[in-house]
Amino acid sequence: MIRVVLPAHLRTLAKVSGELLLEVEGPPTPGGVLDALEARYPVLRGTIRDHVTLARRPYVRFFACGQDLSHDPPGVPLPEAVASGVEPFIVLGAVAGG
Repeated sequence: MIRVVLPAHLRTLAKVSGELLLEVEGPPTPGGVLDALEARYPVLRGTIRDHVTLARRPYVRFFACGQDLSHDPPGVPLPEAVASGVEPFIVLGAVAGG
């Protein structure tokens, strides 16, 4: 099971509270986690990544084990600590402005 932490506005949209536990088929990757997340919570489709291209939306970032995974390809394996459920996969809304 992969632990997933979503920002408050996406938890509200999905009507969940706290951390999510997701079953990911195959080796866990960022793309696999997002596939499982959108399959379980269809209301989140298009909020984290584009419907057509599946590219990460601007101002959305992915973190795990203190690393920014936002620019990694979606098929790169997640760190072992995330794959084993020790550490969460974190989705954050970036803050911008001046």
